[in-house]
Amino acid sequence: MHVLFVCSGNVCRSVIAERLTLAVAAEHGLQELSAESAGVRALVGFPAEPLAAQTIAGLGGDASGFKARRLKPEMVHRADLVLTMTEKIRDQVREQTPEALARTFTLLEAYRIAKVSGARTVVGLHAARDDLAYVGRENISDPVGLKAQQFCEVGDRIAEALVPLLLALHAHQHPEATIRPRATTAGTTRPALLVLPGGRADTGELPKRSIEPTHHAAESAG
Repeated sequence: MHVLFVCSGNVCRSVIAERLTLAVAAEHGLQELSAESAGVRALVGFPAEPLAAQTIAGLGGDASGFKARRLKPEMVHRADLVLTMTEKIRDQVREQTPEALARTFTLLEAYRIAKVSGARTVVGLHAARDDLAYVGRENISDPVGLKAQQFCEVGDRIAEALVPLLLALHAHQHPEATIRPRATTAGTTRPALLVLPGGRADTGELPKRSIEPTHHAAESAG
């Protein structure tokens, strides 16, 4: 399955989702899972925003070598699933590429449908879609210009929806897969990466974050 993530500037939210997906695929040998990202108003050629890059590292991913790209129809055409960060961007993708409507969702929308309906395929997600009841509630806000803590919160929100969704959509191929939660210092739990037999053992520890203050990216870049 090839997943396309779309946000605005392609330097914050969508790259976090892309690199987390690649980390899940690499960690557990999911050779059929691949990902890319783009922005509807991309800062073309820019690397991941520094705080986004450190958020990716804290989630077990790698932001190196990344360059932002503007969304193009061919990216949508080759994707099996398109996940956007907001409803507005989802609707922009649909308008640009109408034939992709059945496989285009916000990330939070797709996660909610899979959780509530038990859908385990993209076709199933579309069949169980119910937009009207959730309008305005399934957006992930752009953290650009905010502090490190807000980037961490956005990264956690993406991970909490994306990892279970990836697991659900691969359940028919890997029925033995589970998600093992990891504890935080506050006693709460956060999602761990996919746990599959043969993968590296999960220590249950929270990945170390070393986020330092840095300059802010251009407004509305994520």
